[in-house]
Amino acid sequence: MSKKGIVYLIILLLLILAVISISLKDEIIRLGSFIITVLEKKEAIRDFVLSLGPFGPLGFILLQALQVVLSPIPGEATGIVGGFIFGKWLGLIYSTIGLSLGSAMAFFISRYFRHIVEPWLKKSELYFRFEGLLRHQGIFICFFLYVFPGFPKDFLCYLLGLTRMPWQIFVFISSIGRIPGTLMLSWQGADIYNGNWVGVFSIIALTVIVAGPAWLYRERIYSWVEEKTKDF
Repeated sequence: MSKKGIVYLIILLLLILAVISISLKDEIIRLGSFIITVLEKKEAIRDFVLSLGPFGPLGFILLQALQVVLSPIPGEATGIVGGFIFGKWLGLIYSTIGLSLGSAMAFFISRYFRHIVEPWLKKSELYFRFEGLLRHQGIFICFFLYVFPGFPKDFLCYLLGLTRMPWQIFVFISSIGRIPGTLMLSWQGADIYNGNWVGVFSIIALTVIVAGPAWLYRERIYSWVEEKTKDF
């Protein structure tokens, strides 16, 4: 894409964002009010969760696990919440435990209830694009997909459950592969709590720089993965 094309694309995205902002003005105002309320009561929220003792982290770990099994729960939001409440590093640790647990649950659900899960997965175009993974479980390819920004990792957990991949290898690559993205979310949540808005927007900018090209060229990347799984 030429520089002029990139400029036009940015202008188009800004115009689309402006139209969406105008059409969702009331919802944005309500969301802003909610965020302000949360920030005003951030100490009380954190103190309440921490006052629960071990049940606070356990509840959050369970939430992270469920958001993998039940895909409609947004994982980005829960990752930020972890950093907001527990801090950057504890948020990362608790999130990683929960995501690993949830990934394993999805994997085993798919493996032992294949007759239910496989028809559901086939409703997605991604199933047919990556069904080569069912025959050739390249560890590097699977690990790459977990690191790759924007790829539906919860879907991948169910897909790999249909393969002959040993569960120990699956848990390892799915846990390690999620860490970079999980760290960014946890870090962002901690910065929001601390009022470090420079840090927040720096992380957002870094995410856009890394994830933006990945999203723009996702079709080429997906095609590359398809070819690699066919070549094994």
